[in-house]
Amino acid sequence: MDFTLIVALVIALALIFDFTNGFHDTANAMATPIATGAMRPKVAVGLAAILNLVGAFLSTEVARTISGGIINKDDAGVQITPEIIFAGLIGAIVWNLITWLRGLPSSSSHALFGGLIGATIIGVGSQAVAYDVVLAKVILPALIAPLTVGIVAYLATRLAYFITRRDSGKADGRGGFRYAQIISSSLVALAHGTNDAQKTMGVITLTLIAGGLQDVGTGPQLWVITTCAIAIAIGTYTGGWRIIRTMGRGLTDIKPAQGFAAETSTAATILASSQLGFALSTTQVASGSVIGSGLGRRGSTVRWGMAGQIALGWVLTLPAAAIMGAFAAGLALIGPMGIVLDLVIGSLVIAVLFRRSRQSRVTHDNLHDIDDAGRVVKIRKTPRKASRTASRKDQKKVAL
Repeated sequence: MDFTLIVALVIALALIFDFTNGFHDTANAMATPIATGAMRPKVAVGLAAILNLVGAFLSTEVARTISGGIINKDDAGVQITPEIIFAGLIGAIVWNLITWLRGLPSSSSHALFGGLIGATIIGVGSQAVAYDVVLAKVILPALIAPLTVGIVAYLATRLAYFITRRDSGKADGRGGFRYAQIISSSLVALAHGTNDAQKTMGVITLTLIAGGLQDVGTGPQLWVITTCAIAIAIGTYTGGWRIIRTMGRGLTDIKPAQGFAAETSTAATILASSQLGFALSTTQVASGSVIGSGLGRRGSTVRWGMAGQIALGWVLTLPAAAIMGAFAAGLALIGPMGIVLDLVIGSLVIAVLFRRSRQSRVTHDNLHDIDDAGRVVKIRKTPRKASRTASRKDQKKVAL
């Protein structure tokens, strides 16, 4: 297959992955404000798309981690070819769609890393993977970040409810958090753009470097940043309603105060990791913060069964995507016919998954009902005389 054609094919596939990343991760920013009624579903995803687009231009540290970090270099440059990257992307896209169909907020980031690592091991050898970088900037943050952000969200929720604690004759003030969620969820969407859009930038940059079209050690070019920003924004706008339903109602019933606490904790964690070059999973961070906020609100119940399913998805994502990427790489090594087979098999799998999704559609219209979580509660004092009278009546009823 013509070299220029395979590079163009990889870039197109990378943008498709970026699109799936967008609709897969919309829930990270907008599930909680949609659940509490802070924003209407279509308005929420539209705002998230715009902020994802803007956020993609704010940093390139994560892109550099992917393009020059997880794959080792030798004297000839990076030890990977566009065909291997192509195979890794197929593994990532297929796993993203499988978890989307199940409504599981798995990590698009780990799907990408798993696909690339599996394809690289088959296509080049295990020595081509920089395991120290993968451990330091991918695996360890995946273990630490959900726990850390969960604790922060727990404390923030407790603080929010302490400040707005209910008192006789006074409004609790919690309704204001519904409007504050617009700001906090917007910050999460912006942070998502600074982190996740860069992963596709890094893949395209890695492809250009592997193909000799860009110098080793350089960052993403402007056209790469722009196209990746547009692709993830379009994907975000399509919704990903299945995962929004899981994040908004599946883990815990979210009220505005805890939603605000969860979103603020998520945004702070993602923005900090982006500046440090950690390829953090925004899905894991958002899920951890929702669980932490659920534990922080008195009377709230965390659905640990669903949390367990999500955690299992996290554990399986890296190896499952790696296996798929390795299988695709094995075919790609055959030559042009193998690339064609990868495209045909991948397209058939995607078609089957899409057909199954049509049998039980989830849209913004049937997402879930919005409750009155943002209503300000005002407790009125009950006169002592009336209280005693009511108590006597109750006693008489019991006696009868």
